[in-house]
Amino acid sequence: MVMFVSALTIFVLAVFVGFEVITKVPPTLHTPLMSGSNAISGITLIGALISAGTEQRDLATWLGFVAVVFATINVVGGFLVTHRMLEMFRKRG
Repeated sequence: MVMFVSALTIFVLAVFVGFEVITKVPPTLHTPLMSGSNAISGITLIGALISAGTEQRDLATWLGFVAVVFATINVVGGFLVTHRMLEMFRKRG
């Protein structure tokens, strides 16, 4: 029960900090922020791979697999959106 409360507290704090960061960033800094969040998602992907490969419990392995899938979607989607945003700043001609 104590571990659940700790995990829930960390989750709520992460949601609060994420909301505050996203709402306070000016539009000109969205692209660098997205690039940074892609790098953090890469770290998440490595952690998820480690968790999925431990073979200690079935639940941990499945949660690690789900985390790998979602982190991969986040990294690929983030880079595609960043690339599209950078294309908007290039001069046409």
